[in-house]
Amino acid sequence: MTIRNITLCAAAVLIAATSVAEARPDARKMTCEQAQGLISSRHAAVLTTGQNTYDRYVRQYGTECDFPEVPVPAYVRTLDGTCPLYRCDEPSNSFPN
Repeated sequence: MTIRNITLCAAAVLIAATSVAEARPDARKMTCEQAQGLISSRHAAVLTTGQNTYDRYVRQYGTECDFPEVPVPAYVRTLDGTCPLYRCDEPSNSFPN
């Protein structure tokens, strides 16, 4: 393999990795309605929620969570404030006696 081919391959890998990193929607750059609409249309979506944080959000009623997880309320910062969404988590079993 020539140095030119190695350089082209390295550039292609770098471009592919960069485009994948930017593919995740950023909740901070969306309105609440846009974030909810995205999740509703895709049934689930991974959203960037901070500089180094992200999570997977789902519809309230659906089959996107694996058993025993269920959709639980979660709140995300968006352009227009705090937005109520749902993410998968194990249900709380702390019932009063």
